[in-house]
Amino acid sequence: MKFGVVVFPGSNCDRDVAYVTKDLLQQPTRMIWHQETDISDVDIMIIPGGFSYGDYLRCGAIARFSPVMQQVVEHAQKGKLVLGICNGFQVLTEAGLLPGALVKNRDLHFICDRVPVKVERTDLQWTQGYQKGEIITLPIAHGEGQYYADESTLSEIENNAQVLFRYEGDNPNGSVNNIAGICNRQGNVLGMMPHPERASDSMLGGSDGLKLFQGLLEKVAALV
Repeated sequence: MKFGVVVFPGSNCDRDVAYVTKDLLQQPTRMIWHQETDISDVDIMIIPGGFSYGDYLRCGAIARFSPVMQQVVEHAQKGKLVLGICNGFQVLTEAGLLPGALVKNRDLHFICDRVPVKVERTDLQWTQGYQKGEIITLPIAHGEGQYYADESTLSEIENNAQVLFRYEGDNPNGSVNNIAGICNRQGNVLGMMPHPERASDSMLGGSDGLKLFQGLLEKVAALV
């Protein structure tokens, strides 16, 4: 399995993701500059956290127009896997690959913490390494991480079981229905605000996030 990690001018979690895929999982990993237009060699595209283009307009709004994003859209339309983390989640909503939007946190402050997250589904490649209802601990670091969707969109998301992760207990940013991560209806595109890559090495205080990446490898191995 080959991972591709998009690098925007303001990305700052790209190397964190590459450490997990390349060093911990020993999988081929390519850093993909945002101006590239050929990602045909990649199996899983990851859009990492950070501040793409400084997020001066709206988080992810400028990054959405980078040349590589058209390739990411086509990659997703072919049923291939796409993961957006934090700012990457914002980019995916701006690109129309996921419904809803990410807006400023409820208290308007940047939040950096570790939070409990509940796993809602385990029948997809993203979460098959977990138990349904399992409470895991993942780091968050964002100023615009409040997930919002209008009532019609939210109803559709819930009815289609597109919520994969919810904040457990205190909702840190005010996200509607405690939503921390959602997938598209096909299940091949996942966006999440918590950082699984920052919880993949026990030396950093926890490894709950590693199961997400390991589950992807197990899925592919089962198909071979």
